[in-house]
Amino acid sequence: MSQSESIVPQTLDVTSASDAVGAGAPMHAQRESAIRVLAVIPGTGRDASFMFLGRQLQSLRRVGVEIREIYLHSRTSPLYLFRMRKLLAKEVSDFRPHVIHSQYGTVTSLLCCTVGGAPLVITFRGSDLNRHISVTWLRGQLSILFSQVSALRARQIICVSRQLLNRLWWGRHKIVVLPTGVNLDLFSPMSVAEARAALDWDPAERIVLFCSGAEPTAKGLDLVKAAVRYAERDVGSIRLCVLDGSFPSDSVPLYLNAADCLAFASLHEGSPNIVKEALSCNLPIVSVDVGDVRERLEGVSPSQIVQRDPREFGVALAEILQGRKRSNGRERVLEFSEDATAFRLLSLYRGALRHDHTES
Repeated sequence: MSQSESIVPQTLDVTSASDAVGAGAPMHAQRESAIRVLAVIPGTGRDASFMFLGRQLQSLRRVGVEIREIYLHSRTSPLYLFRMRKLLAKEVSDFRPHVIHSQYGTVTSLLCCTVGGAPLVITFRGSDLNRHISVTWLRGQLSILFSQVSALRARQIICVSRQLLNRLWWGRHKIVVLPTGVNLDLFSPMSVAEARAALDWDPAERIVLFCSGAEPTAKGLDLVKAAVRYAERDVGSIRLCVLDGSFPSDSVPLYLNAADCLAFASLHEGSPNIVKEALSCNLPIVSVDVGDVRERLEGVSPSQIVQRDPREFGVALAEILQGRKRSNGRERVLEFSEDATAFRLLSLYRGALRHDHTES
């Protein structure tokens, strides 16, 4: 057995977790002895790139976890971080959390290391352990170093993919691989015709969806544009719809249901939520092998993993656009529902507390 296999815990019994959510009784029992979690999150809480975290925190509240949130609007200003460190210490004193959960590495997790009072759980999500091309080399190396140092202090480490697990220098005995959950109610299949009508899109048009966020270069937009040009040689005109973060986040399910295919070409990733969301809507995907996408697409048809080559990418796009079929992706992501993930996180919090009592 490989080292990575030996440290990954047993998978969550999703059926029992889903039944527990529906039954309601376990929630009542959990609320009687609610675990208090102080969640520390980069950004403002309104950032499109971390919108999924708000939904995940809500799912934790549904299973009885009491949560307070601290958002780091800046991670580069020493004065701001000094003030936030004082605020964090005050929140620990007032809220008395059972667990401090840093929802990202780099400066976020390092700041959490500077306060005591509760076991620290860190979730590493991708660019906190991977080299990020949108920042300078020095800043990128410092960010990775901050993440690695934080891992020493953490009681429990969550990596959203196995690839990230292998980037940590130490602490592998306390790592759990757990992708972020997806809201299966929000991201669910609907009629393509209905979705296109809502967006005023031509029913006959071939449409490829691409999510660039605010970082089109890191997300591989140039590769996807070149691949679309290759695909057009076989299927004719293709509309490339780029989601750049300027659209309302609640409209994403509509776009996923209206498109024919999702193109994914990021240089580095952890466990990209847009891929799980597309699968939840049964949208076919063509992607490079990055993060945990190969694992997520295993058994999904039609969908393909391709090399980072415009021609190969384009051929795969053309094949899916010609077939115009939906995938069986939803059945492959049921185990990653937000509710199932919330129960798993609750179990990890309890484990961190048991370990803390054993040491004290």
